[in-house]
Amino acid sequence: MTNTNEVRNANEVRTSTEERNSAEVRNGGEVRTALVIGGGIAGPVTALALAKAGIEATVYEARPEAADGVGAMLSIAPNGLAALAIVGADEAVRAVGQPVPGVVMQDGTGRTLADFNGFPGLPETLALRRADLFRVLADHAVANGITIRYGKQLVDAVETDEGVTAHFADGTTASADILIGADGIRSTVRTLIDPDAPAPGYGGVLSFGGITSTEGVEVKPGMMHFAFGRTFLGFWGLPDGRIVWFGSLPSEEPLTSAEVRAVPNETWLARLRDLYTGHAPGETLIGRTAPEDLMVVGPMEYMPDVPKWHTDRIVLLGDAVHAPSSSSGQGASLAAESAIELARCLRDRPTAAEAFAAYEALRRPRVQAITGDAQAKNKAKAGKAGDKPAFPTPEQMFAPVHKFQINWPAPA
Repeated sequence: MTNTNEVRNANEVRTSTEERNSAEVRNGGEVRTALVIGGGIAGPVTALALAKAGIEATVYEARPEAADGVGAMLSIAPNGLAALAIVGADEAVRAVGQPVPGVVMQDGTGRTLADFNGFPGLPETLALRRADLFRVLADHAVANGITIRYGKQLVDAVETDEGVTAHFADGTTASADILIGADGIRSTVRTLIDPDAPAPGYGGVLSFGGITSTEGVEVKPGMMHFAFGRTFLGFWGLPDGRIVWFGSLPSEEPLTSAEVRAVPNETWLARLRDLYTGHAPGETLIGRTAPEDLMVVGPMEYMPDVPKWHTDRIVLLGDAVHAPSSSSGQGASLAAESAIELARCLRDRPTAAEAFAAYEALRRPRVQAITGDAQAKNKAKAGKAGDKPAFPTPEQMFAPVHKFQINWPAPA
């Protein structure tokens, strides 16, 4: 991937966008141009969706180059893949993901509680490195005529009746009809919309992962194992025969990611081994993990309810407004859904303000439900869920989330 400050020039983007729009778009709204702040997961998908809706979008990313190598592991659920399919990005993501056909739910002794092999007609969940998802989404966007400009750190945005102008730390500006904040859980755009907007919340646990051998642990091929007990551990088998695990360490003190990573891996492993003593298979997996194979993720964070999602010309999307904690397994999938829904609303509503209001009405109930469920899981992981954790059925856990699909052709 070419890491230049401007991946494609404006003329190339305009030609590609016009050719595509002439074939498939019915944009009846006033919005024709957009600035998308944030080049992670939500930003490129948003720009692709806007292009499909007849809106020319440019992505502005604060990092000096593409965020290759950033982040640990994540999953894209069937609902996320359905959203990505609308902008033609699902196959690119499949190429770098590992299919996870279902889930095995266990208790802390290793006893199987339930097997779940997915819902008929839905694609398999994909497990993949966050860095790989960044890369393929950015590459797919560029290949489809989207400009991504790096080294553009937003510092301010000035809104008028006619549009909005973004001001960047390097002294440059950019103007368009609307500005979309897809700039992550520590969003600058969120504070520009509302200086009193909430900051990220702490889930009460520190997140870790690791890679080790399968010796002494039974793993069903491709399946994700969720082992509930005094504490929680998830794990699945890699194609090379090893196991990836992820777990949490309760911590009252909300350490920053930098503070967590400053502690030697050996120290964290000792604390994790103590926590998972007697937990099958946590004790085995963590006990065999070498310090160099420990993945130190950091504090589990989420976005509390954000009162104000938009102004007349500026709107929030993805983790900037509705980041569930990683317990949900839905962060990336919800961001993709919101990108599509926002583009639909901008396509079908006459003004930006009306489109933003419709978008919020569509998205707020869904993301609140998923965020709330993830917070309940965090309490269980932190040992604050009561005397005995409940074991929901797979249907209860996944049906409302995984079966959700957006009807792109339908009016928003």
